[in-house]
Amino acid sequence: MAEKLPYFYGTGRRKTAVARVRLYPNGDGTIIVNNRPAEQYFGRDTLVMAVRSPLRHIDAGAYDVHVRVVGGGVSGQAGAALHGIARALIRADEGNRPALRKGGFLTRDPRMKERKKYGLKRARKAPQYTKR
Repeated sequence: MAEKLPYFYGTGRRKTAVARVRLYPNGDGTIIVNNRPAEQYFGRDTLVMAVRSPLRHIDAGAYDVHVRVVGGGVSGQAGAALHGIARALIRADEGNRPALRKGGFLTRDPRMKERKKYGLKRARKAPQYTKR
């Protein structure tokens, strides 16, 4: 039913997690992540608070949020959802950009696992040196 309504979208990323976010106006503030409530999906209150923080930062509680997130772990997925919600809020109203930028919600967290290099055991760990 909600898919027929007009919505604002945003794509959020963190580490290897990617979140596709749809913001439906005139909602009651519910956040659905992968067809489950955010509280049930993330489990930890700190992650749920982080996902809600862009909406709370600009006092926008009149949106229903639907998130489809893949990849990464639970914490990375929460960060990706936060980033996607912030980007969707900008599509909803360009006037939200300064407040979201000041809150740090629009900056993508670039920290990712470094790739393994050939000849090494991990990304930077070299094999032990042997003289003989």
